[in-house]
Amino acid sequence: MAKRLKSKPLERGSVLFDVIYEDGSQASNRRVPVEVLGGLDGDLPAHAVIAAQDEVIAQKSGRPQRAIRSVTRSPAPEARPGREQHGQP
Repeated sequence: MAKRLKSKPLERGSVLFDVIYEDGSQASNRRVPVEVLGGLDGDLPAHAVIAAQDEVIAQKSGRPQRAIRSVTRSPAPEARPGREQHGQP
């Protein structure tokens, strides 16, 4: 009988990004699915995903869509005091 190979775990969830618009305003913690990130393009697809999200928001609000200047990953959240982390008592 052939030995079954273990499959790699699937990456799920989302990555948070900070967006700076041409008018100087900022949006923090915009979610982008992890499936579209990585590979040769790295975080480049996040710009397109966030632009598509902004288009939907602009249509629903009736306001014009803002032009994106830059998209960067949000810093990792710090552990809250009083909360236990995995592996630590």
